Amino acid sequence: MDTYEVKPAVHKAISVQVPGSKSITNRALLIAALANGKSVLQGVLFSDDSRHFLQALMDLGFPVTIDEKKAEVSIIGYGGAIPRAEASIDVGSAGTAARFLTAYLGLSKGRYYMDSSSQMKKRPMEELLLALENLGAEVDFHEDHGHFPFTIGNKGFTCREVAIDIDKSSQFLSALLISSVLFHEDFKICVKGHHGMAYVEMTISMMEQFGVTVERPEKNEFVIRKDACYTSREYQIEPDVSAASYFYAMGPVLGVPAKVLHVHWNSLQGDTAFLHVLEQMGCKASEDGDGILLLPPEKGQLSGGVFDLSTFSDQTLTLAAIAGFASEPVTITGISHIRYQECDRIQAILVNLKNIGITCEEAEEGGIRIYPGHPHAGRIQTFEDHRVAMSFAIPGLVTPGILIENPACCRKTFENYFEILDEQICS
Repeated sequence: MDTYEVKPAVHKAISVQVPGSKSITNRALLIAALANGKSVLQGVLFSDDSRHFLQALMDLGFPVTIDEKKAEVSIIGYGGAIPRAEASIDVGSAGTAARFLTAYLGLSKGRYYMDSSSQMKKRPMEELLLALENLGAEVDFHEDHGHFPFTIGNKGFTCREVAIDIDKSSQFLSALLISSVLFHEDFKICVKGHHGMAYVEMTISMMEQFGVTVERPEKNEFVIRKDACYTSREYQIEPDVSAASYFYAMGPVLGVPAKVLHVHWNSLQGDTAFLHVLEQMGCKASEDGDGILLLPPEKGQLSGGVFDLSTFSDQTLTLAAIAGFASEPVTITGISHIRYQECDRIQAILVNLKNIGITCEEAEEGGIRIYPGHPHAGRIQTFEDHRVAMSFAIPGLVTPGILIENPACCRKTFENYFEILDEQICS
């Protein structure tokens, strides 16, 4: 299907269930591989990203058992050792697989060829690769320096401390943290930058759930002790709050209550902060036993304002897609780094809001300002970015004639997103 035409929504309360968290799934996959023994992961997200991650682990020789119907994966880990000393893997467009596996292989003995999609070849990797080289990794680039594809491995650590710049991606820090157990000596990471720290907090919490404590002697220092090791276990993966946020954003646009089952305030995922943005815009959120319920504004229209999304920037597209429905301008700040994600997301927002008749402009320091308006029919250019496709479907629920190009790009994280729209929101 080349395009998807969004159908008008039925104005009824929204109650949906979304797949497991991509961020938690991919962290759990690597931690399970680094643990000693068999881990059973439940509630696993199956998508292009996670399938690339699973295939990479199997290509490295790990015993992996997959049951998609039960959303369950079993992995046998060998305490950090990789079964195969040489292998070729392809991470596709999965940023987490790309960064996490690069750190693991760059801190392991052996030689590993790593390839990716053309999209991932354009995304930032150099800061992580430089840090790994400072730790003794040997990297041979086969196309552009600092990008996929390359061959990587490590014959012996050259130091036990490294600095990493995370201004372009917090995944660089998470990658080093997860694989820090390979050192078997005290290891310290010094960090420059601060964006995406909610995802780093998720990483640290999950490491602790599998038995590894991260110490923080200073604000920008992270220390892992020499006796750190992961314990294999059964692990339940939370629903994906990033995916849930699209449905919460539909609530105020349609003027109906919205609930995503099993999403709770104690989630490991920082994207729950998006619900607080919606509260600031006039919605009301309350927690029930089966999930968080969001009520639309009593006055019937969202309020505007200035919102810093630096710690949950995946929701920039979601907020941008509904900002035109607000009564005052909406300014989104703290998002300059999203130019380096699956696409230049700032440019994608500017292009697509213009395509549906909403006035917007770049704001100071890489932000975006969006003005109130009435969207009209138009074609959404997805730029092969799943979050562009899912976010910009929302205005189409009340605006006939919005077409989403290449809806299949949602396979990256949420392959049945448009099926849920058709079955539960538009019928």
